[in-house]
Amino acid sequence: MADVLILNPPFVDDFVRSARWDARSRGRVQRHPDYICVATAVQRDAGIDIRFVDAAAQNWRKEDVKALLEDERPSWVAMHASTPAIDNDIAYCRLAKETCGAKTVLVGQHVTAEPADTIARAAGAVDFVALGEYDYTLRDLFLGNDPAETPGLFFLDDLGNEVRTGSRPFIDVNDLPFPAWEFIEADWYHDGGKLHPFITLLSGRGCFARCTFCRDPQLMYGHENRYRDPRLVVDEIEYDLSLFPDLREVMIETDTFTANREHVEGVCREILKRRLDAKIRWSVNARSDVKPDLLKLMKRAGCRMLMVGYEFGTQRALDNVKKGMNLRRATEFTKNAAELDFTIHGCFMIGAPGETEESARATIDFAKSLPLDTVQISGVAAYPGTEIYRWAKEEGYLLPRDWKEYLDENQEQVTVLDYPQLPKKRIDELIDTGLREFYLRPKQMARMAGAVRGVGDVKRKLHGVKSFIDYMGGNARKRGKAKIDRKEGKKE
Repeated sequence: MADVLILNPPFVDDFVRSARWDARSRGRVQRHPDYICVATAVQRDAGIDIRFVDAAAQNWRKEDVKALLEDERPSWVAMHASTPAIDNDIAYCRLAKETCGAKTVLVGQHVTAEPADTIARAAGAVDFVALGEYDYTLRDLFLGNDPAETPGLFFLDDLGNEVRTGSRPFIDVNDLPFPAWEFIEADWYHDGGKLHPFITLLSGRGCFARCTFCRDPQLMYGHENRYRDPRLVVDEIEYDLSLFPDLREVMIETDTFTANREHVEGVCREILKRRLDAKIRWSVNARSDVKPDLLKLMKRAGCRMLMVGYEFGTQRALDNVKKGMNLRRATEFTKNAAELDFTIHGCFMIGAPGETEESARATIDFAKSLPLDTVQISGVAAYPGTEIYRWAKEEGYLLPRDWKEYLDENQEQVTVLDYPQLPKKRIDELIDTGLREFYLRPKQMARMAGAVRGVGDVKRKLHGVKSFIDYMGGNARKRGKAKIDRKEGKKE
């Protein structure tokens, strides 16, 4: 029986809370709860009796969580909340109170942006919101510190007044323990683009970039890059291998891993020094400005895949979201990476401020022009607390009137912006058009088939194909229903 339970609560099957979008992934990806497992390890190392349960990854039901609460009877329950599932997450806080009388605390981007709304709609079910980087805030709370003297909290006092305690300084990431992966199984997490099984790793926190749509730097971890010592990064890879001997890949999820040359070189040389390049492949999030010589070193050290945020196919759209990149450099980088035989996954969006049919079309064409292995195309998700959310709300371009409207009827990400020159419906159609045009080209299908190297690759590719068909089939059903509704005179 743990005194503290940290829960990644269930919502709908295959719902992902720990990615950059809160939704059922179009690729039916399930990502590891890396940040909250680091926080769990912080509590464990402080001597707190703690258990973490990833109920979302296991597609638990309410009765499963209730049975867990009855069995553990924790004094505290902390949960990672998300924008579209906030009412669901509050309901699980209420269940914790009703079942075992636990005190409850919510963490994450949404509640950091909307603490007052969260507490108000919870109506007593949520005792505290931990704002921003929450690792040490939870520790101090669970150790019994006075909440009023604990930085980083939002709550109501005994008179019902809102209390926001002082800001907490950012953590020295070299002081953080490795994630408490002992509470998960690697097989719970799937991604058609990753070698299976895989694990995620954070080599730092924060991001210097000022992209208007990105939540983590604006709400959680700041605009200063904080990198871990390369020796610690590689120590963590060895730790992961000790826990999961069958591990095939480590995904370095750091937002801007490649932005600091010294950090990348240090990690690569440490991997080569320990000869881990012969034991494990690794992949990274990358900006499209990595120099060819650094790409060569990464390749030599065992880096397999680059996940690149290209975002848009026009310079105007890139500038309008303050991406700080240009198309010429991105094209040159991609050519260099492809020549070195990296697998390249491109991330694109439609719906930037000022987006038109022509500029959206340019993004699709740009994606098709690059030697990419896979892509994702999403609507710009204007989440609360971000610059683009504030702008869209002020201008009247933001559609949702309730947090659940950030998802469609299939609980997948839906476009939340609606422009006079490019309505929401057309943005959604262009996203599907882009995905079909990219993946259904004979050249692209041959490229993907040629990348299969064994049974494991066959399994993950089949997962990706099944997910693509599932997503496209669901949208086709929606389009068919919309046509029937129009014929019957129903409002769409």
